[in-house]
Amino acid sequence: MRFQELASTTAFKKGIPNLRIHYTPHPITDRPAELCREYVAGNDPVSGKPMLEEIFSGLTMPLSAIDAKAGFLEREPRPRFFPADTPENLMEFFYNQGYTDGNPIILPTEEKVKEMLNATSHQPDEWVGQMRPSPPHEAWYYTVEMVAVNAVMAGAKPEYFPVILAVASKGATSMISSTSSFARMVVVNGPIVKEIGMNTGIGAMGPVNRANSTIGRSWTLISKNLGNSGKPGETYLGSQGNQLNYNNICFPENEEGLPKGWEPLHVQKGFDKSESVVSVFSGWSLNDIAWYSPLPQHEVIRGWLEHFFSFGVTQATLILDPIVAADVASKGYNTKNAFAKYLIEKTGTPGWLYWSENRDNLKKAKEGIEPFAGWLKRGEDAVVPVSRYMGRRMGGSGLLATTENNESITSIHIVVTGGGTNTFWSGGDFGYIGSTSVDFWR
Repeated sequence: MRFQELASTTAFKKGIPNLRIHYTPHPITDRPAELCREYVAGNDPVSGKPMLEEIFSGLTMPLSAIDAKAGFLEREPRPRFFPADTPENLMEFFYNQGYTDGNPIILPTEEKVKEMLNATSHQPDEWVGQMRPSPPHEAWYYTVEMVAVNAVMAGAKPEYFPVILAVASKGATSMISSTSSFARMVVVNGPIVKEIGMNTGIGAMGPVNRANSTIGRSWTLISKNLGNSGKPGETYLGSQGNQLNYNNICFPENEEGLPKGWEPLHVQKGFDKSESVVSVFSGWSLNDIAWYSPLPQHEVIRGWLEHFFSFGVTQATLILDPIVAADVASKGYNTKNAFAKYLIEKTGTPGWLYWSENRDNLKKAKEGIEPFAGWLKRGEDAVVPVSRYMGRRMGGSGLLATTENNESITSIHIVVTGGGTNTFWSGGDFGYIGSTSVDFWR
């Protein structure tokens, strides 16, 4: 049972070592209801006893004194310094303790950590934030110095440190404890991009720039070492894992490559253009697309969004090369929001997906109730004129995710980056988590 260790460890850490836990066979995702009923009516695969009897017993047995205990256990203390040793032995020690991402690190000596700390006006013992693998787990708090140690390990330069502190302050782990193998993304905007030499051009999302790479890698190490994340079977259950977690798609927006009228991401989120900001996203994957056809780019993107599938997707992020952004703008989409609004309103849902997610509407369609019946007459695989990106789950109620003047569309996010060598763009199911100031951490 893949969840036995996770459940017992979580209960122990919450201070409930005798929590009564029962298990079903796994997996249950995508399994028919009939099979799930068989699971419940059968035996617990761990104990071998009838599951329903175990559940009844667990709910009705009186609690002993130890059963009634609850509350998080204290975080295990770690020494501020490790004993001196050879670089090779220390490197192996860090790896064996699970402090790395599997790759070699820069050893965080006292001298290197002090250099990193000199890049911020904040005190080493100041609290930066808290982080947890997922809501069932306890949150770990961390200081400026703790973040500095991980920034050194990732190979970051001191001048990158305010950006890393800003990411850490959001408290979002880059390695979520989910079976779904999530990924995370961070977009950097503002003057800091040029100041520290981040790459907004050719290869902006590739492994060719130290700032882009190590800022993203720092987030992974912070998540593992300060956020209690990334322990397989305990605080990380991503079935296949996600290669994007190595540096978490860290890149800056190419603000100079934005078409006239297209605002940078951080300005869209309420910051001044002169501010430096990080914005954090969460999703599963990106599709990289270079499309050569007579169709204009805005129609190609709309068609891709219409047929793009990801579990429960109601948000999407588009990362456009400046050439693609210019092509789209030339078709009359003078702002990012105008283009996003077009995509939301003109993008339908594949029939197979719509009807599978809206069984009540399928029933209405078969009963002749409109507009569902008319949609179904086109065929169960025909596109249904209902957008998945209307700021709600399919079939639910709610309004388009905009303000009254349509200036704040939140379900489709558009970022521009790249070197302008190809009509290339990426799209994925990444949803926006939030943005925060870099300047605060200088």
